[in-house]
Amino acid sequence: MARLQRAPKATAQRVLHVHNRLCPECGKELWSAYVSDRTVRTLAGVHRLRLHVRSCVSRGCPRYHVPYRPEEEGHLALPQYEFGLDVIALVGALRYQGHRSVPEIHQDLAGRGLVICERTVTNLLDRYDELLALRLSDCRRLQKVTAEQKRVILSLDGLQPDVGHEVLWVLRDCLSGEVLLARSLLSSSKGDLADLIGEVRDSLSVPITGVISDGQHSIRNAVALALPDVPHQLCHFHYLREAARPIYEADRHAKKELKKRVRDIRPIEREVENRGDPQATAILGYCSAVRSAITDDGRPPLQASGLKLRRRLQDISASLTRVEKKGGFPGR
Repeated sequence: MARLQRAPKATAQRVLHVHNRLCPECGKELWSAYVSDRTVRTLAGVHRLRLHVRSCVSRGCPRYHVPYRPEEEGHLALPQYEFGLDVIALVGALRYQGHRSVPEIHQDLAGRGLVICERTVTNLLDRYDELLALRLSDCRRLQKVTAEQKRVILSLDGLQPDVGHEVLWVLRDCLSGEVLLARSLLSSSKGDLADLIGEVRDSLSVPITGVISDGQHSIRNAVALALPDVPHQLCHFHYLREAARPIYEADRHAKKELKKRVRDIRPIEREVENRGDPQATAILGYCSAVRSAITDDGRPPLQASGLKLRRRLQDISASLTRVEKKGGFPGR
C-alpha cells in the first residue's frame, strides 16, 4: 500500500563507525567499503544515521568483501526496519502488560508523536513475538541462570484459547521465573507431555528436584514417566482455590446482587451525553467509575471480586455524599 503522506523529517543526525577494526575471521585490518544512510524512528525522535561500513580485503578470508556494519546500529533497530527497538519493546509491553488492542496501541504511539499506521503496529508486534521467542530459546542463558541456583523446580500448565484449538504448554522454573520451554500441541497425551519434560530435562545442566502442576491426570502420568523419582505436588494456587470454593461461591453471589443495583446506568448517560456543561461531565465521570467497578474482576481466591466491587462502590458513594454536602455538582 502506497504512503498517503510524506515520511517525517529527521530531528537528529548521527554518524556511526565500526569499533572493531580487525576481521573476526583472519584478524587482518578491515578497510572502508562504503557509506550508507538510514532513517530510524524512535520514541526520542527521527534519527538520520550515517553508517561507515567496512569489509575484509584479504582474498583468502571467508569474510572477503562481506560488509561489517557499525556495532551500535544493532542497538537501535533491526536490519531493514525503520522503527527502533524501543518502539518494538513499547508495542509488546502495551499488548501483553496493558492488554491493549492494535488500534489502541496505534493511538498511543500516535499520541507520542510517532507517524505509524495500524498495519505496521501488527508487523512490529510480530517482530516482538519473534524476539521474545528467540530470547526464551537461548539455552546458554538458561543454563547460566539455572547453574547459579544449582537446581530447578519445574512447573507446567497448558492454555487453550478456544475449544478445538492447539494447547500452549509452558514449562517454567519456579525459582528463577524463567520460561524453559513453550510449545503448542494438538494432543495433550501422556507421551507428548513426557517428551516436552524430557526435552527440558536434557537441556539443563542441573537436576530437576520438584514438579508443580494443577494435578491434571495426563500431567501426572507424564511426570511419572519422564521424572519417576522427582516429587510432584499440587500448585498452591489451585490448592487454595479448591479450599476456598465455598467462600468463592458466596462472594460470587454477593457480586451478582451488587451488580443488579448499579447495572442500569446507561439511561443516566444518555440524558447527559450530548451536554458539555461541568455537571454533565461530572455525572459521566461517576458513571464511568461505576462501569469500571462492575467489569473489573478479581482473581479468586487471592482477590475476592465481590469484596473488591463493594469497596469501589463504597468509595463512589462516599464521593457522591461529599459532593452533596458541598452543594451538589458544579454548574447546578
